[in-house]
Amino acid sequence: MILVWLILLPFLGGILAWYAGDRNANASRWTSVAALFLDLVLLLFLWFLSSDAAGPRQSGSWFVEFDRQWIPQLGIGFHLALDGLSLLLVLLTLFLGLLSVISSWSEIQTRVGFFHMNLLWTLSGVLGVFLSLDLVLFYFFWELMIVPMYLLIAIWGHENRTYASIKFFIFTQLSGLLMLLAILGLYFIHGRATGIYTFDYLQLLGVSIPLPLSVWLMLGFFIAFAVKLPAVPFHTWLPDAHTEAPTAGSVILAGLLLKTGAYGMIRFMVPLFPEAAAYFAPLGMLLGVVGILYGALLAFGQKDLKRLVAYTSVSHMGFVLLGVFAWNELALQGTLMQMICHGISTGGLFILVGLLQERIKTRDMDRIGGLWSSAPKMGGVALFFAMASLGLPGLGNFVGEFLVLLGVFRKNMFIAAIAAAGLVVAAVYSLWLVQQVFFGKPREGTRLADITLREMSVTAVMIAALLYLGLYPQPVLNISGPALTSIVSGVNAPDNGTIQKTGQNQSMGKGVGRP
Repeated sequence: MILVWLILLPFLGGILAWYAGDRNANASRWTSVAALFLDLVLLLFLWFLSSDAAGPRQSGSWFVEFDRQWIPQLGIGFHLALDGLSLLLVLLTLFLGLLSVISSWSEIQTRVGFFHMNLLWTLSGVLGVFLSLDLVLFYFFWELMIVPMYLLIAIWGHENRTYASIKFFIFTQLSGLLMLLAILGLYFIHGRATGIYTFDYLQLLGVSIPLPLSVWLMLGFFIAFAVKLPAVPFHTWLPDAHTEAPTAGSVILAGLLLKTGAYGMIRFMVPLFPEAAAYFAPLGMLLGVVGILYGALLAFGQKDLKRLVAYTSVSHMGFVLLGVFAWNELALQGTLMQMICHGISTGGLFILVGLLQERIKTRDMDRIGGLWSSAPKMGGVALFFAMASLGLPGLGNFVGEFLVLLGVFRKNMFIAAIAAAGLVVAAVYSLWLVQQVFFGKPREGTRLADITLREMSVTAVMIAALLYLGLYPQPVLNISGPALTSIVSGVNAPDNGTIQKTGQNQSMGKGVGRP
């Protein structure tokens, strides 16, 4: 039941924040902080109650599981579970959610209560995605997080918010419908093969599907996850959504919603369709490399600060796509590290861009320059996050990208070498961003107040997290290791770079199933 409360607390907190906002804006903000802080305490309590810091007591088992019938006539259950993989992503969700609320404290001045309700409901949907093991329940939360995010962009966004919000909604909604069709197809195929009609993930593992049909079903999942990731060529909604979203919306988009796509690939897509994933792996890895280079080059050509940071996300998430289709434990460990560290570093950059826009009312890099003289603390923070984004050794992003490249190198040296070139381009656009904004000749009217104590507190926590993950990533690897090992155990990735079904996929359900 404690897993249910992890999802319910932000949902109920959003309702309270909306109610409180009608009377006092600060009461709404503090209500949001309290709801997320309580959820974070609940998660930490659950974690330490269920396992030690090195991972689950029984390798491959869930920390905790909640399974109840929901609509038994249709085989739909309310099945939630938490393992090392989902634990880290739930922790990231609550961490970035808290920082999003605090960072937007003074930015949002209209309909404050309704803003925080939508923000918390988005987080509630993300938590549901990371915890669900019933495919209908997973789809329900997948769609739940779209509507409040649409409202965050459409109501509190910037100049072209209507266009950006509608584009975001169309891309994510249509791709989600493709996934629903694939879920239904898997449901009926499993039912005809076994006589058991169910949407439970653990029971659907290992069902035998002819390869052509399996590829089509996998593509339904892949397109939904690739749109959310986003992978080229499904990425075009992202720059517009990031550019027009309020600061908190950009942080949640970059730090969390993108990660739901990567999580879906690791948890559902490859384990459910191993042969189809093997067939598609070369193209998937090619799309990852294209995303790394294409996103980096487009980032270098941007003049809008938010748009620049948005394209860096396209580039960095290309490493995630590479790691998924390399499908070995080393690459998946790097993928998870990249997901966490990208969420923190890119979230930090979006917070800084929001602070700049709040002060000088522009994101145009041609109108900004020489800010270091008036805001050296902000410049130092921006330099740190830029170094993290380019993968400086000693920071968390380097660990993630390095592990992904090592894992990919085992499968295809040529692709790994091309992907490594993306790190060089990342260094160029990251340093160029800092040079353009904080150095050079000061532009007239761009002097601004330096970062405040509240703002410095938010960024300092993110800096500390990236330093910790870069200097001592082993606890994260220990926590996620048993879960990733259990997932990989049902899908073989031999030396020729393919992903194959071992013939014992059902053992995967036992390996990672209920203790």
